[in-house]
Amino acid sequence: MIATNERFVLRSTLTSPFGRKARMAIDILGLTGRIDVVPANTLDDHDTLREQNPLGKMPCLLLADGTPIFDSGVIIEFLQEVAGRAPLVPTSGLARYKALTQARLADGIAEAALLMVYEGRFREPSQYSQRWLDHQRGKVTRGLAAFEREPPATTPTDIVGIGLACALGYLDWRKPVSWRDNYPRVAEWLAAFSKCEPAFARTEAPAA
Repeated sequence: MIATNERFVLRSTLTSPFGRKARMAIDILGLTGRIDVVPANTLDDHDTLREQNPLGKMPCLLLADGTPIFDSGVIIEFLQEVAGRAPLVPTSGLARYKALTQARLADGIAEAALLMVYEGRFREPSQYSQRWLDHQRGKVTRGLAAFEREPPATTPTDIVGIGLACALGYLDWRKPVSWRDNYPRVAEWLAAFSKCEPAFARTEAPAA
């Protein structure tokens, strides 16, 4: 049984799009006062994040006894159960699997964008692989095209909206792909979503 009065620690930076997903869920579910955000450095060999999540990836939620829960999608489902209500992920049926599939598509956009950013961060310009960058860009553009054809509902906020908003926020912040002119329905969706869901603004990354 999950302890409903337990405090937790979230290992993440404020700039991680996946950490932002978890922080948005925390805000929406009314759990902000019970969770401490502790920064993590995925490149630091001595950061305890690697003990908490052997993959060394953020976000990672720590229970009071040190039990880790990851990744962002699992954390959101766990927090939903802690909150005792299910507004973010359908609990059963085809609707659940459709939502989880669309959420994974949004995550895939963010993952590909991250890999594009990392190519520039970890390689010298002379070592850039244009083929690799094009491969990741294709994932981003195909994912955006799918959401352009059928944007998610603006309200109520769910795991799909959270994931897509955080992916788009990351694209706007790091700019690995210029997307707004090519996907106007997605841009309109984000504008509407951000007006309806205050947690999006409250979890925005600091200026680059």
